[in-house]
Amino acid sequence: MLTFGPRSTFGLFMQPMSREFSWGRDVFALAFAIQNLLWGLGQPIAGALADRFGVARVLAVGAALYALGLTLMCYASTPLMLNLSSGVLVGFGLSGCSFALVIAAFGKIVPKQWSAVALGFGTAAGSFGQFVFAPVSVLLLGSYGWPGTLMVFATLVLLVIPLAFVLATPPSADTPAGAAPVAEQSFSQAMAEAFGHRSYVLLVLGFFTCGFQIAFVTAHLPSYLVDRGLTVGIGGTVIAAIGLFNIIGSLSVGWIATYVPKRIILSCIYAIRALSIIAFISFPISPTSAILFGVITGLTWLSTVPPTSGLVSLMFGTRWLATLFGVAFFSHQVGAFLGSWLGAVVFERTGSYNGVWWLSVFFGLASALINLPIVEKPVPRQAAQPA
Repeated sequence: MLTFGPRSTFGLFMQPMSREFSWGRDVFALAFAIQNLLWGLGQPIAGALADRFGVARVLAVGAALYALGLTLMCYASTPLMLNLSSGVLVGFGLSGCSFALVIAAFGKIVPKQWSAVALGFGTAAGSFGQFVFAPVSVLLLGSYGWPGTLMVFATLVLLVIPLAFVLATPPSADTPAGAAPVAEQSFSQAMAEAFGHRSYVLLVLGFFTCGFQIAFVTAHLPSYLVDRGLTVGIGGTVIAAIGLFNIIGSLSVGWIATYVPKRIILSCIYAIRALSIIAFISFPISPTSAILFGVITGLTWLSTVPPTSGLVSLMFGTRWLATLFGVAFFSHQVGAFLGSWLGAVVFERTGSYNGVWWLSVFFGLASALINLPIVEKPVPRQAAQPA
């Protein structure tokens, strides 16, 4: 909740910071894009460290970097400083303390029969952070301005450090249910096995779309609504609605995943997103339609995470779960980089976000198809033979 909440409100900072320093939207969006890319780049590394040394220390270091980045962002009067603070420090900080590591820890410590539900709860906690922090951001921005708001957020993120040790977990060495016991896998063996597995590659490719759509909406939806004549408060309400309804979506998907094939769930989520975007941009924008879009988007917002991480755990076990989910998450964040950055580039050149909205529709429909051929079963492994 504490790590996902502040960064989910960054779109609300775009206009006040851009006005104060006479920046184009591309300046702020590039910093946000760098943040997403480095978050994704650092995630497999953080996951490998967590698998090797346990989760708690990685979460604590990540939270410290995150809080430092938010603090320095208060003094970011140049694009370079904004890129270093909001982009580099917050990005690498998130890779060490975000929900990806938390749910990987859940995968290790929760009994297998509760795994899907636990992953849903872990994802829902991040969404609750978005629900709480969005309206709080609007209030703080109105009362204390964007620097004061960032300082409050930095202080709250530091609370992650003591909380991290609740998830102190040793490395796990188990194998997928039904797989033959094997000797301990090395990192290189785990990576070779994953990328030689067609279903994992399809899962990674499909996850790209999730990042593209989420980052574009997070960074640009508040400004898009203001451009269409709505208020900043409506933008905050929509972001909060996304967070609130993703709690419902994440918990529901975590429960549904115990009965319905995960690939079918993922395909439906991406298809629903694409159709909701078509409806949203095809009709006049009003507070009601914006909030309704937030509700539908929220139901599918991070609902991809429980089935995606669940498929990784099912196929490969939990020994390298944080690492392999981290690799999938890197694909997600490459999409996030492009969604944030392209949104600004297209807007600065055309004065409209329409091109990126339609690209989001295309990616959504493509991912709905990509996930269907995934095979949901453990990888075949041979028992170790004596020399």
